Formats: sequence, C-alpha cells, structure tokens
Amino acid sequence: MNYLAHAYLSFGIPEITVGNMISDFVKGKKRFDYPARIQQGISLHRAIDEFTDMHVITKRAKLVFKDAYGLYAGAITDVVYDYFLANDNLTFPNHNQLLAFAQKTYTQIGDSQGLLPERFARMFYYMRTQDWLYNYRLKEGLYNSLGGLARRAAYMGDADRACRLFDSNYAELQDCYTVFFPSLKDFALRTLEKLQQDKE
Repeated sequence: MNYLAHAYLSFGIPEITVGNMISDFVKGKKRFDYPARIQQGISLHRAIDEFTDMHVITKRAKLVFKDAYGLYAGAITDVVYDYFLANDNLTFPNHNQLLAFAQKTYTQIGDSQGLLPERFARMFYYMRTQDWLYNYRLKEGLYNSLGGLARRAAYMGDADRACRLFDSNYAELQDCYTVFFPSLKDFALRTLEKLQQDKE
C-alpha cells in the first residue's frame, strides 16, 4: 500500500502513524533506535506490505500493469489502491473528511520532526506542502504520484502507459480494491493489537 493507506491503517495513533509512514526509510537495526510505539508502526507497515503483496486479489490487480512494467506493477498498484481509498465513501464520505484526515496526519508526523529519517523528512516537506494525501482523491494527483514513482525508479520508464492502463482498466481495478481493502483493514487491526500485546 502507499502513503494514504499506511496513514489510515495506523488507526489514529500518532506514534503508530509515524512508524508506519517512515518504515521504508528505516533499514536494518536502525528500527531499534526508535521508541517502542514507533517500532510497532514500522512492524505494522511491513506486515501490511507483505499481506498486500501476497494477496490473490492484489496479484490480479498487478496483472493490469505486469506486461508493461514488470516488477514495478506492485508499486503502481499500491498507488492505485490509494486513489480508490481516497474515493471510498465508506471511509471518507466526503472530501472534507479526507482533507481533515490528511491535515491531522501531517500534524502527527510533524510533531515528531526530530525523529524522522533525513530522506523521509525531505520528502515529507513536499508531501505536506503539496497535500499528497488529499490529492490521491484526484486523477491528476494519481497521475502525479505515478510520475514521481517513475522518476525515482531506475528502470520503470515513463508513467504515461500506467496512466492509460489505469483508465482503460478502471472498473477491474476498482473491483480489486473493493474486494481487498476490508480484509486488509481487518488484518492490520489484528496485527496492531498483537504488536501492542507483545510489548506489554
């Protein structure tokens, strides 16, 4: 999953949110440099990614992009899932609720500015000022995110074809999200509860 989903699947807990959002920027034993709750967020992020990557529905969604983008199909699908989450009326009934959630998430992360990995801190400046989390709701925001992924990925190529594949397979991808996300939410909640119990 991408940034919006990881923020949402932190269930409003500030330290879990921070750990969940910075996880990809924390390598090896560096995770143990963080407070226990942030470590739980890092572990939750990694469990979410593994569950998502291995799920049969995600494998179906990735097939849309597989021929054109190979191993990058997974990363593209993560971004696509964030678009559908941002437009999920069961999660964010209107755009103001998504806007409020995004601002709350930025505040939670910003309150731990001194703990953020340097690379994430640099990226977070743009995430916040450009309001990435809210803009996943818009197709333009999705396209921009895919473009950013293409610029960071050495061998992905441009994002234009990914955008066209998204448009032409919209219904199929939306169906994958609709079937998959409730099971992911349930998994993330159970995983977080277990992580918290293990630390008690």
